[in-house]
Amino acid sequence: MLALFQTIDLALNLYTWILIASAIFSWLFAFNVINSSNQFVDAIGRFLYNVTEPVLRPIRRIMPNLGGIDISPIIVLLLIFFLRSFMWNSLFPLFV
Repeated sequence: MLALFQTIDLALNLYTWILIASAIFSWLFAFNVINSSNQFVDAIGRFLYNVTEPVLRPIRRIMPNLGGIDISPIIVLLLIFFLRSFMWNSLFPLFV
């Protein structure tokens, strides 16, 4: 059972880093720091968008317009931190 919890925790941790990378990438793209016509940069951008957008889109629909500020990644990160904490502190002791 420990292996299952560790695998879920690893997946959530990996997704946390992907969300952070996506947010940084979007900032770099918005401020023209990176060259969007480069195929490698475009491939990274499409990957990050395709991985994060299915999770972020429903939250963006619920959130009110904050004047161009997108806090949906922060909300998802808070949810991930809550899930990880709940999993280790509440669920895992039940199976030990």
